Amino acid sequence: MSLCNNPQSILKPGIYPMLYTFFKDNGELRHDPFLMQVDTILSTSASGVAILGLGTEVSKLTFQERVDVLEIVSKRLNGRKPLLVTIYGDTVAEQINFSQYSIQCGASGLILQPPTQKMDEINLVNFFSEIIASVNCPVGIQNAPEFLGFGLSTQNLIFLANNYENFTITKLECSAVNLGSVALTLGGSVMLFNGRCGLELPDNLRAGASGLIPGFETVDKTSEIFLEFKHGKEARADELYSELLPVLCFIMQGIPHFLTYGKMLAAERLGIELGGVRKPFLRPTEFGVECIKRFSKKLCPFQ
Repeated sequence: MSLCNNPQSILKPGIYPMLYTFFKDNGELRHDPFLMQVDTILSTSASGVAILGLGTEVSKLTFQERVDVLEIVSKRLNGRKPLLVTIYGDTVAEQINFSQYSIQCGASGLILQPPTQKMDEINLVNFFSEIIASVNCPVGIQNAPEFLGFGLSTQNLIFLANNYENFTITKLECSAVNLGSVALTLGGSVMLFNGRCGLELPDNLRAGASGLIPGFETVDKTSEIFLEFKHGKEARADELYSELLPVLCFIMQGIPHFLTYGKMLAAERLGIELGGVRKPFLRPTEFGVECIKRFSKKLCPFQ
């Protein structure tokens, strides 16, 4: 199967941290923490901002709350950095509707999530194809069978790249070795981003990743590592990554663990109360809280 040369996305390579959702004690959405996260990212060398992915607990938000998050973040960002919006919904119509509104609000690119109901690859390709064809901006998919239970083969990623010029992004959740295999096959036609909280950051870049979409809680560190690497200072990037690795290993022990402790670390470094939760959630242990406080002290508060 041949591979077309898709036009360069307006998105730059780099770190696009995924924002956390914070709730009030009564379960209502809190707005101020989104503003604080955006302001923090703007003070770093991160390339952009990402919202409404797994880290934003998107499955726990109503449609109106997702609209609220989009509007709050896009207004605060005001075009100062690119905005990546994850599109969540179980129907083609719902994803098209939110995609088009995201573009109106200033989204620089879209990442489509598979619907919650598992489907075979043919139907999943058709599902994504309808949405990609309906929008006129850089768009990609979250291809994370490790976390979501199903996804697309590399050959079907090639199919999308060959048939849709605006299909220019793929977000993976895999090892750097596996990302390297995908990068080799795609040949640079699609910007590959990995997640996994920032694990293997330097090796992901060596393997062909354009960047990462990690959690917000270490954005100052992950964006610094990316910058050092891209400036040719790989040894320094490796050194900084080694210092951060214990934090990443602790947080990235599955999505529930990530949502509990990654958000807790973000709150500690922002200097805000963690607040309430929405079910389902992983209840933190006393030792887990001690670890987060130790990591927060080591990393220092966000400036």
